[in-house]
Amino acid sequence: MLAPMAFSRREQSLSQSIGALIAQHLWAKILLGMVLGTLTGLVLSPGGLALLENDTVLMAAEWIALPGVIFLEMLKMVVIPLIICSIALGILTSGSPHQLKRMGAFIVPYFIITSFVAVGIGLAITLIIQPGHTVGTGIDTLAAAMTADGGIKTFDDLTVPQRIVNLIPSNFVEAAMQTDMLKVVIGAIFLGVAALTIPREIAKPFEDLCLFGQVAAMKIISWAMALAPYAVFGLMVDAMVRLGFDILTAIGWYMGCVLLGLVIILGLYLFGAAVFGHRPPFEFLRAIRDVQLLAFSTSSSAAVMPLSIRAAEENLGVSEDISRFVIPVGTTINMDGTGLYQAVAAVFLCQIFKVDLSFTEMILLLCTTVGASIGTPATPGVGIAVLATILSGIGVPPAGIGIIFGVDRILDMCRTTINVTGDLTAVVIMDKWMKKNFA
Repeated sequence: MLAPMAFSRREQSLSQSIGALIAQHLWAKILLGMVLGTLTGLVLSPGGLALLENDTVLMAAEWIALPGVIFLEMLKMVVIPLIICSIALGILTSGSPHQLKRMGAFIVPYFIITSFVAVGIGLAITLIIQPGHTVGTGIDTLAAAMTADGGIKTFDDLTVPQRIVNLIPSNFVEAAMQTDMLKVVIGAIFLGVAALTIPREIAKPFEDLCLFGQVAAMKIISWAMALAPYAVFGLMVDAMVRLGFDILTAIGWYMGCVLLGLVIILGLYLFGAAVFGHRPPFEFLRAIRDVQLLAFSTSSSAAVMPLSIRAAEENLGVSEDISRFVIPVGTTINMDGTGLYQAVAAVFLCQIFKVDLSFTEMILLLCTTVGASIGTPATPGVGIAVLATILSGIGVPPAGIGIIFGVDRILDMCRTTINVTGDLTAVVIMDKWMKKNFA
């Protein structure tokens, strides 16, 4: 079987990447960069102290933002191969085809449905509250200039069958080059399932290639993350100079939308654990609190996966076969908190940059965000890289990430806690379902 060895090698490589990122205390440096960027923007902004002429300030802001632009380009460079390799490896490490068929017939649709619900909640909250509309009208000219060459590929003129066919990547390389995220995710799923169903000796080179691709991409991301504090500083100065102080209010509303959505998802998890897993809410939370605290402090589902498995088996009484299948699979594809955050961020930045999405485009954004969240590795900071690719597909300049990147660490801690809670909720529900149907 591919799974045991692939899983241990993958876990080791991810743990090394996670440990390196955590050891750097990047979150503190990024927050410092945001504070200093805000203060510098206060000094330079025409709406602040206005110590320099406007043209001079804009020229200086462009140079100050250069590390941020380089940072974003490095993330965009590796995000497609990272998602392809992560999805394929996630399927390869899910077990044998028989195990995947028996348990996967329930748990995979469950994960996909909850992902759609989470992303839908994020879209609904952001569309109702509209945090991006708190920015003044001064953004209009900048938004028009920055999005002049962008725009989502609309499918409004296609029939429903044509839209369905259009989701299948007839040319996988072309889909990757055009950063068509949904096609990339679908293609990666096909590759992973195909590799799982063929003999080990034939699939082994593909497994090694995916493992190399994931590790190499994470290494490049770790290099990019070394620039993160300077990137946040530069992009924050640029945003303050160009957008004014209304952007701080907008960021506050944006954070509120994400946190509100995460609280709603947590409530749904507790409801599901109580009704379908027969676990009272307080009893369930008491059993998993150590996992939640560690997830909150590390911002990594992968780092706490061994503790999640132990909590499922010792505190929740779940069988080993179920916990050691569901939790690794959930760590790979069950990213409800991440999906909600990406949905809120995408719509928020659409509102900031005056990008109007039709109903069809909103549905495509829903599907793309679900697919992207499934393909997001469970390591700190990678969600922001995937978000850059989502933004490219909807006509929002990826530089807009600089507006929200300063608060990303705080939200990353919260959404990771929700991600691991979702995995443990799923394993409790799955355990009851398996005992009821296969006991």
